[in-house]
Amino acid sequence: MRHAIRTLMEHIDLRKAQGHWVLAKMGKKVLRPGGKELTEKLVQALDIQGDDTVVEFAPGLGFTAQMVLARQPKKYVGVDANEQAVELLQKKLAGQGREIHLGNAAETGLPSRLATKVYGEAMLTMHADHRKGEIVREAYRLLQPGGLYAIHELGLTPGNLSDEKKAEVQRDLAQAIRVNARPLTTSEWRHVLEKEGFVVTYTASNAMHLLEAKRMIDDEGLWRTLRIGWNIVRNRAALQRVLEMHRVFRKHAACMNAVVMVARKPLG
Repeated sequence: MRHAIRTLMEHIDLRKAQGHWVLAKMGKKVLRPGGKELTEKLVQALDIQGDDTVVEFAPGLGFTAQMVLARQPKKYVGVDANEQAVELLQKKLAGQGREIHLGNAAETGLPSRLATKVYGEAMLTMHADHRKGEIVREAYRLLQPGGLYAIHELGLTPGNLSDEKKAEVQRDLAQAIRVNARPLTTSEWRHVLEKEGFVVTYTASNAMHLLEAKRMIDDEGLWRTLRIGWNIVRNRAALQRVLEMHRVFRKHAACMNAVVMVARKPLG
């Protein structure tokens, strides 16, 4: 297991990598914008039971997958586009009724109506609006009627934020995290889901304090937070990247949050 993690991290170029992989290489496990607290709300709202078949888009290092598997669903299927992450998860999550596939969330290749629950975190934000729609449509295809789809994404607030401010936030985020991130307001996220036929049944939000000390300690624990900090200050490239991300997150703190939504595929 440790060898698989080392192999994955060795491929990460700290100067060019996406922000979440930089943090992962420094030892951070919780990489979702709303922190562990909002992920726990997502899992609770999905109400996973022993007869559920669950599909996760982009499980990454498997933090949420382990929370889901603790609820003992009948089947868990993860789909990730990162070959090294897939190799890691196949070892980390090995067990009966557990599958990890290499693929993309917009076209998984999985059978229609396979799942009763589908979820993805911090991945729709990273795609253009048309691609968001493609991924949501794939979730709809995978779900049985009455099934639930949950997302945990970076949001914009307030709802009447100007187009100019939205563009500024998106531009700064793209430069800091090396991804063309396109966060949306709560009403816009709702529209993305409803446009593809879903009915939103649950919404929660949290501050986007991914790199703030209190959130770090809440998510990682005190000693792991200290170890992550030590790893960062010893690595000049990592320190530059993390400081850049922290500066942008602080600059736009009043305009960003994290959003969880759960939506149901209608019966019939």
